[in-house]
Amino acid sequence: MDLIYIPEDLSGCPKFGNKSCPPTHRSFRVRMIMYLFMTGAMVITVFGNLVIIISISHFKQLHSPTNFLILSMATTDFLLGFVIMPYSMVRSVESCWYFGDSFCKFHASFDMMLSLASIFHLCSIAIDRFYAVCDPLHYTTTMTVSTIKRLLAFCWAAPALFSFGLVLSEANVAGMQSYEILVACFNFCALTFNKFWGTILFTTCFFTPGSIMVGIYGKIFIVSRRHARALSNMPENTKGAEGKNLSKKKDRKAAKTLGIVMGVFLACWLPCFLAVLIDPYLDYSTPIMVLDLLVWLGYFNSTCNPLIHGFFYPWFRKALQFIVSGKIFRSSSDTANLFLEAH
Repeated sequence: MDLIYIPEDLSGCPKFGNKSCPPTHRSFRVRMIMYLFMTGAMVITVFGNLVIIISISHFKQLHSPTNFLILSMATTDFLLGFVIMPYSMVRSVESCWYFGDSFCKFHASFDMMLSLASIFHLCSIAIDRFYAVCDPLHYTTTMTVSTIKRLLAFCWAAPALFSFGLVLSEANVAGMQSYEILVACFNFCALTFNKFWGTILFTTCFFTPGSIMVGIYGKIFIVSRRHARALSNMPENTKGAEGKNLSKKKDRKAAKTLGIVMGVFLACWLPCFLAVLIDPYLDYSTPIMVLDLLVWLGYFNSTCNPLIHGFFYPWFRKALQFIVSGKIFRSSSDTANLFLEAH
Protein backbone atom coordinates (compact mmCIF):
# COMPACT_ATOMS: atom_id res chain seq x y z
CA MET A 1 0.00 0.00 0.00
CA ASP A 2 1.00 3.60 -0.48
CA LEU A 3 1.49 6.06 2.34
CA ILE A 4 1.90 9.81 2.33
CA TYR A 5 3.98 12.54 3.88
CA ILE A 6 2.23 15.92 3.92
CA PRO A 7 4.65 18.80 4.39
CA GLU A 8 3.57 21.50 6.77
CA ASP A 9 4.65 24.36 4.49
CA LEU A 10 2.97 24.46 1.10
CA SER A 11 3.71 28.13 0.47
CA GLY A 12 6.14 27.23 -2.33
CA CYS A 13 3.48 25.34 -4.22
CA PRO A 14 2.92 26.50 -7.80
CA LYS A 15 -0.45 27.77 -8.91
CA PHE A 16 -3.24 25.24 -9.20
CA GLY A 17 -3.28 23.58 -12.59
CA ASN A 18 0.44 24.16 -13.12
CA LYS A 19 1.64 20.91 -11.60
CA SER A 20 5.27 20.13 -10.95
CA CYS A 21 7.27 17.43 -9.21
CA PRO A 22 8.15 17.78 -5.52
CA PRO A 23 11.88 18.55 -5.22
CA THR A 24 14.22 15.62 -4.62
CA HIS A 25 17.82 15.72 -3.45
CA ARG A 26 18.81 12.15 -4.36
CA SER A 27 21.95 11.80 -6.43
CA PHE A 28 22.07 9.79 -9.64
CA ARG A 29 24.05 7.05 -7.88
CA VAL A 30 21.49 6.71 -5.10
CA ARG A 31 18.66 6.53 -7.60
CA MET A 32 20.43 3.79 -9.57
CA ILE A 33 20.98 1.76 -6.40
CA MET A 34 17.30 2.12 -5.54
CA TYR A 35 16.27 1.06 -9.04
CA LEU A 36 18.52 -2.01 -8.89
CA PHE A 37 17.25 -3.10 -5.48
CA MET A 38 13.58 -2.56 -6.33
CA THR A 39 13.95 -4.24 -9.73
CA GLY A 40 15.51 -7.26 -8.02
CA ALA A 41 12.57 -7.46 -5.63
CA MET A 42 10.14 -7.25 -8.55
CA VAL A 43 11.90 -9.98 -10.53
CA ILE A 44 11.85 -12.37 -7.57
CA THR A 45 8.21 -11.53 -6.85
CA VAL A 46 7.06 -12.02 -10.44
CA PHE A 47 9.03 -15.13 -11.39
CA GLY A 48 8.85 -16.81 -7.97
CA ASN A 49 5.07 -16.57 -7.89
CA LEU A 50 4.83 -17.45 -11.60
CA VAL A 51 6.63 -20.75 -10.92
CA ILE A 52 4.08 -21.56 -8.20
CA ILE A 53 1.17 -20.64 -10.50
CA ILE A 54 2.47 -22.84 -13.33
CA SER A 55 3.36 -25.73 -11.02
CA ILE A 56 0.05 -26.01 -9.19
CA SER A 57 -1.98 -25.37 -12.36
CA HIS A 58 -0.08 -27.95 -14.45
CA PHE A 59 0.73 -30.87 -12.15
CA LYS A 60 -2.34 -32.85 -11.12
CA GLN A 61 -0.57 -34.19 -8.05
CA LEU A 62 -0.60 -30.66 -6.61
CA HIS A 63 -4.36 -30.22 -6.99
CA SER A 64 -5.31 -30.04 -3.30
CA PRO A 65 -7.32 -27.56 -1.20
CA THR A 66 -4.22 -26.09 0.44
CA ASN A 67 -2.40 -25.71 -2.85
CA PHE A 68 -5.38 -24.01 -4.49
CA LEU A 69 -5.21 -21.40 -1.73
CA ILE A 70 -1.47 -21.03 -2.33
CA LEU A 71 -2.14 -20.76 -6.08
CA SER A 72 -4.61 -17.93 -5.55
CA MET A 73 -2.26 -16.13 -3.16
CA ALA A 74 0.58 -16.49 -5.68
CA THR A 75 -1.69 -14.86 -8.26
CA THR A 76 -2.25 -11.82 -6.03
CA ASP A 77 1.48 -11.55 -5.31
CA PHE A 78 2.31 -11.97 -9.01
CA LEU A 79 -0.07 -9.16 -9.97
CA LEU A 80 1.38 -6.96 -7.25
CA GLY A 81 4.87 -7.48 -8.61
CA PHE A 82 3.89 -7.18 -12.29
CA VAL A 83 1.28 -4.39 -12.22
CA ILE A 84 1.84 -2.34 -9.06
CA MET A 85 5.52 -2.42 -8.12
CA PRO A 86 6.96 -0.97 -11.38
CA TYR A 87 4.96 2.26 -11.05
CA SER A 88 5.57 2.43 -7.31
CA MET A 89 9.30 2.07 -8.03
CA VAL A 90 9.35 5.09 -10.34
CA ARG A 91 7.32 7.15 -7.87
CA SER A 92 9.52 6.18 -4.93
CA VAL A 93 12.82 6.85 -6.71
CA GLU A 94 11.84 10.01 -8.59
CA SER A 95 9.47 11.39 -5.90
CA CYS A 96 7.02 12.15 -8.68
CA TRP A 97 3.98 10.60 -10.39
CA TYR A 98 4.17 10.72 -14.20
CA PHE A 99 1.14 8.61 -15.08
CA GLY A 100 -1.89 10.87 -14.62
CA ASP A 101 -4.60 11.35 -12.02
CA SER A 102 -6.97 8.69 -13.37
CA PHE A 103 -4.35 5.96 -13.35
CA CYS A 104 -3.30 7.15 -9.89
CA LYS A 105 -6.71 6.22 -8.50
CA PHE A 106 -6.63 2.84 -10.22
CA HIS A 107 -3.08 2.17 -9.03
CA ALA A 108 -3.89 3.11 -5.43
CA SER A 109 -7.08 1.02 -5.40
CA PHE A 110 -5.48 -2.03 -7.03
CA ASP A 111 -2.42 -1.70 -4.79
CA MET A 112 -4.48 -1.76 -1.61
CA MET A 113 -6.72 -4.53 -2.97
CA LEU A 114 -3.82 -6.87 -3.77
CA SER A 115 -2.01 -6.13 -0.51
CA LEU A 116 -5.11 -6.91 1.53
CA ALA A 117 -5.94 -9.95 -0.62
CA SER A 118 -2.48 -11.36 0.06
CA ILE A 119 -3.01 -10.94 3.82
CA PHE A 120 -6.46 -12.56 3.66
CA HIS A 121 -5.01 -15.50 1.73
CA LEU A 122 -2.39 -16.01 4.43
CA CYS A 123 -5.19 -16.09 6.99
CA SER A 124 -7.18 -18.59 4.90
CA ILE A 125 -4.14 -20.86 4.58
CA ALA A 126 -3.76 -20.71 8.36
CA ILE A 127 -7.39 -21.83 8.76
CA ASP A 128 -6.83 -24.69 6.32
CA ARG A 129 -3.69 -25.83 8.20
CA PHE A 130 -5.57 -25.63 11.50
CA TYR A 131 -8.12 -28.22 10.39
CA ALA A 132 -5.44 -30.36 8.74
CA VAL A 133 -3.29 -30.57 11.89
CA CYS A 134 -5.74 -30.12 14.76
CA ASP A 135 -8.77 -31.95 13.35
CA PRO A 136 -7.42 -34.31 10.65
CA LEU A 137 -10.34 -36.77 10.90
CA HIS A 138 -12.80 -34.11 9.75
CA TYR A 139 -10.47 -32.20 7.43
CA THR A 140 -11.73 -33.67 4.17
CA THR A 141 -15.37 -33.04 5.11
CA THR A 142 -14.69 -29.53 6.42
CA MET A 143 -12.29 -28.11 3.83
CA THR A 144 -14.25 -29.19 0.78
CA VAL A 145 -14.01 -27.72 -2.70
CA SER A 146 -17.04 -25.53 -2.05
CA THR A 147 -15.49 -24.27 1.19
CA ILE A 148 -12.28 -23.38 -0.62
CA LYS A 149 -14.27 -21.56 -3.31
CA ARG A 150 -16.07 -19.50 -0.66
CA LEU A 151 -12.78 -18.63 1.03
CA LEU A 152 -11.25 -17.59 -2.29
CA ALA A 153 -14.30 -15.52 -3.22
CA PHE A 154 -14.04 -13.68 0.09
CA CYS A 155 -10.27 -13.17 -0.25
CA TRP A 156 -10.76 -11.42 -3.59
CA ALA A 157 -14.17 -9.75 -3.28
CA ALA A 158 -13.83 -8.16 0.17
CA PRO A 159 -10.51 -6.37 -0.55
CA ALA A 160 -11.77 -5.28 -4.00
CA LEU A 161 -15.01 -3.77 -2.69
CA PHE A 162 -13.26 -2.14 0.26
CA SER A 163 -10.31 -0.73 -1.69
CA PHE A 164 -12.03 0.58 -4.81
CA GLY A 165 -15.03 1.83 -2.85
CA LEU A 166 -12.86 3.72 -0.37
CA VAL A 167 -10.43 5.27 -2.89
CA LEU A 168 -12.98 6.19 -5.58
CA SER A 169 -15.31 7.77 -3.02
CA GLU A 170 -12.34 9.63 -1.48
CA ALA A 171 -13.76 8.93 1.97
CA ASN A 172 -10.25 8.09 3.16
CA VAL A 173 -9.12 11.72 2.66
CA ALA A 174 -12.30 13.46 3.77
CA GLY A 175 -11.51 16.59 5.77
CA MET A 176 -7.81 16.60 4.82
CA GLN A 177 -7.30 20.04 3.26
CA SER A 178 -3.50 19.67 3.16
CA TYR A 179 -3.84 16.58 1.00
CA GLU A 180 -6.18 18.32 -1.45
CA ILE A 181 -3.72 21.20 -1.88
CA LEU A 182 -0.80 18.82 -2.34
CA VAL A 183 -2.57 16.79 -5.03
CA ALA A 184 -3.76 19.93 -6.80
CA CYS A 185 -0.29 21.48 -6.86
CA PHE A 186 2.03 18.57 -7.60
CA ASN A 187 2.31 15.46 -9.76
CA PHE A 188 1.61 13.46 -6.65
CA CYS A 189 0.04 10.05 -6.08
CA ALA A 190 -0.09 8.35 -2.72
CA LEU A 191 -2.71 6.60 -0.67
CA THR A 192 -3.42 8.13 2.72
CA PHE A 193 -6.06 7.83 5.40
CA ASN A 194 -7.70 10.15 7.86
CA LYS A 195 -7.94 9.13 11.51
CA PHE A 196 -11.22 7.25 11.13
CA TRP A 197 -10.29 5.14 8.11
CA GLY A 198 -6.74 4.60 9.31
CA THR A 199 -8.14 3.00 12.46
CA ILE A 200 -10.67 0.94 10.49
CA LEU A 201 -7.99 -0.31 8.10
CA PHE A 202 -5.59 -1.27 10.88
CA THR A 203 -8.28 -3.07 12.90
CA THR A 204 -10.12 -4.98 10.17
CA CYS A 205 -7.35 -5.63 7.63
CA PHE A 206 -4.33 -6.27 9.83
CA PHE A 207 -5.07 -6.69 13.52
CA THR A 208 -8.03 -9.05 13.08
CA PRO A 209 -6.51 -11.43 10.47
CA GLY A 210 -3.11 -11.14 12.17
CA SER A 211 -4.60 -12.14 15.53
CA ILE A 212 -6.39 -15.07 13.90
CA MET A 213 -3.14 -16.23 12.33
CA VAL A 214 -1.15 -15.91 15.55
CA GLY A 215 -3.82 -17.84 17.49
CA ILE A 216 -4.09 -20.58 14.87
CA TYR A 217 -0.36 -21.05 14.39
CA GLY A 218 0.11 -21.04 18.15
CA LYS A 219 -2.44 -23.84 18.45
CA ILE A 220 -0.84 -25.75 15.56
CA PHE A 221 2.58 -25.44 17.18
CA ILE A 222 1.24 -26.81 20.49
CA VAL A 223 -0.52 -29.73 18.77
CA SER A 224 2.61 -30.53 16.72
CA ARG A 225 4.76 -30.59 19.86
CA ARG A 226 2.21 -32.78 21.63
CA HIS A 227 2.15 -35.13 18.66
CA ALA A 228 5.94 -35.34 18.64
CA ARG A 229 6.03 -36.18 22.37
CA ALA A 230 3.36 -38.84 21.90
CA LEU A 231 5.39 -40.47 19.13
CA SER A 232 8.49 -40.43 21.30
CA ASN A 233 6.65 -42.24 24.07
CA MET A 234 5.25 -44.95 21.81
CA PRO A 235 6.85 -48.40 22.23
CA GLU A 236 9.03 -49.63 19.39
CA ASN A 237 6.72 -52.56 18.59
CA THR A 238 3.85 -50.13 18.04
CA LYS A 239 5.58 -47.97 15.46
CA GLY A 240 8.91 -48.50 13.78
CA ALA A 241 11.80 -46.26 14.77
CA GLU A 242 12.21 -45.04 11.19
CA GLY A 243 8.56 -44.04 10.95
CA LYS A 244 8.72 -42.26 14.29
CA ASN A 245 11.80 -40.31 13.32
CA LEU A 246 10.24 -39.34 9.98
CA SER A 247 7.05 -38.13 11.64
CA LYS A 248 8.97 -36.13 14.25
CA LYS A 249 11.08 -34.60 11.49
CA LYS A 250 7.94 -33.54 9.62
CA ASP A 251 6.46 -32.04 12.78
CA ARG A 252 9.62 -30.05 13.47
CA LYS A 253 9.70 -28.85 9.87
CA ALA A 254 6.03 -27.82 10.01
CA ALA A 255 6.56 -25.89 13.24
CA LYS A 256 9.65 -24.19 11.80
CA THR A 257 7.84 -23.24 8.60
CA LEU A 258 4.91 -21.79 10.56
CA GLY A 259 7.29 -19.75 12.69
CA ILE A 260 8.94 -18.32 9.58
CA VAL A 261 5.56 -17.52 8.00
CA MET A 262 4.43 -15.56 11.05
CA GLY A 263 7.80 -13.89 11.57
CA VAL A 264 7.99 -12.63 7.97
CA PHE A 265 4.33 -11.54 7.98
CA LEU A 266 4.72 -9.48 11.16
CA ALA A 267 8.11 -8.05 10.16
CA CYS A 268 6.79 -6.90 6.77
CA TRP A 269 3.32 -5.62 7.58
CA LEU A 270 3.32 -4.49 11.22
CA PRO A 271 5.45 -1.34 10.65
CA CYS A 272 3.37 -0.33 7.62
CA PHE A 273 0.02 -0.69 9.37
CA LEU A 274 1.32 1.02 12.50
CA ALA A 275 2.18 3.99 10.29
CA VAL A 276 -1.35 3.91 8.83
CA LEU A 277 -2.77 3.98 12.35
CA ILE A 278 -0.43 6.47 14.04
CA ASP A 279 0.62 8.95 11.34
CA PRO A 280 -2.77 10.78 11.18
CA TYR A 281 -2.43 11.53 14.91
CA LEU A 282 1.08 12.93 14.27
CA ASP A 283 -0.25 15.37 11.65
CA TYR A 284 1.39 13.29 8.89
CA SER A 285 4.86 14.28 10.02
CA THR A 286 6.59 10.96 9.27
CA PRO A 287 9.32 11.60 6.63
CA ILE A 288 8.48 10.38 3.14
CA MET A 289 11.68 8.31 3.00
CA VAL A 290 10.53 6.33 6.03
CA LEU A 291 7.07 5.83 4.57
CA ASP A 292 8.52 4.62 1.26
CA LEU A 293 10.65 2.13 3.15
CA LEU A 294 7.58 0.82 5.02
CA VAL A 295 5.60 0.48 1.79
CA TRP A 296 8.35 -1.57 0.15
CA LEU A 297 8.73 -3.62 3.32
CA GLY A 298 5.07 -4.56 2.90
CA TYR A 299 5.66 -5.39 -0.77
CA PHE A 300 8.57 -7.59 0.31
CA ASN A 301 6.09 -9.95 1.95
CA SER A 302 4.86 -10.85 -1.53
CA THR A 303 8.48 -11.46 -2.50
CA CYS A 304 9.00 -13.79 0.44
CA ASN A 305 5.75 -15.77 0.07
CA PRO A 306 6.92 -17.94 -2.86
CA LEU A 307 10.21 -18.56 -1.05
CA ILE A 308 8.43 -19.64 2.13
CA HIS A 309 5.58 -21.65 0.59
CA GLY A 310 7.69 -22.93 -2.28
CA PHE A 311 11.34 -23.54 -1.49
CA PHE A 312 10.48 -25.17 1.85
CA TYR A 313 8.63 -27.95 0.01
CA PRO A 314 10.36 -30.63 -2.13
CA TRP A 315 7.58 -30.58 -4.74
CA PHE A 316 8.44 -26.97 -5.58
CA ARG A 317 12.05 -27.79 -6.33
CA LYS A 318 10.98 -30.79 -8.43
CA ALA A 319 8.47 -28.69 -10.38
CA LEU A 320 11.09 -25.99 -10.92
CA GLN A 321 13.40 -28.61 -12.45
CA PHE A 322 10.61 -29.65 -14.85
CA ILE A 323 10.02 -26.03 -15.89
CA VAL A 324 13.68 -25.05 -16.31
CA SER A 325 14.62 -28.24 -18.17
CA GLY A 326 11.61 -28.05 -20.50
CA LYS A 327 10.24 -31.41 -19.36
CA ILE A 328 6.97 -29.66 -18.55
CA PHE A 329 6.24 -29.54 -22.32
CA ARG A 330 6.40 -33.33 -22.66
CA SER A 331 3.18 -35.27 -23.01
CA SER A 332 1.71 -36.56 -19.76
CA SER A 333 4.13 -34.39 -17.73
CA ASP A 334 1.11 -33.22 -15.74
CA THR A 335 0.94 -36.68 -14.13
CA ALA A 336 4.61 -36.69 -13.02
CA ASN A 337 5.33 -37.74 -9.44
CA LEU A 338 6.77 -34.73 -7.62
CA PHE A 339 7.08 -36.47 -4.25
CA LEU A 340 9.64 -39.13 -5.08
CA GLU A 341 12.22 -37.23 -3.01
CA ALA A 342 9.86 -35.98 -0.35
CA HIS A 343 11.88 -37.59 2.41
